[in-house]
Amino acid sequence: MIEETTATKSIKTLIQPVKVGKKGNVTATGRRKTAVATIRLIDGSGKIRINGREFADYFTTVSMQNKVLKPFDTVNAIKAYDVTVKTQGGGLNGQAGAVSLAIARALNSIDSELRPVLKQNGLLTRDPRRRERNKPGRAGARKRFQFSKR
Repeated sequence: MIEETTATKSIKTLIQPVKVGKKGNVTATGRRKTAVATIRLIDGSGKIRINGREFADYFTTVSMQNKVLKPFDTVNAIKAYDVTVKTQGGGLNGQAGAVSLAIARALNSIDSELRPVLKQNGLLTRDPRRRERNKPGRAGARKRFQFSKR
């Protein structure tokens, strides 16, 4: 029997971003740019807590709040679940995208019949865009030295 290395264990965790617990709660992970959001979805009344704060206090703009609530809105389950979120990295906009993806993945694992609706609205697609790395000897990722003809 071959032993699993830490690299293969980390790959498996990336492949399986959703876990269903014993009590019916679902844990899911969403990522966007450098932001990572881990959520726990439980049957409830629609309360959302992010990093120990209220939903409206954490995401102050309406556009970010709509982005987070879009998965619930598409499947008509806005007041059906309580969500506990832990986010880190990135900015608030990236975190909102990561939370949205995690909620969509959790809803998909609860009821697989919701997959076509979520997929059609683009909620199950991870946004792979990341910051381009800084190149050695240069001021930034794309900045070049000044051109001199002579």
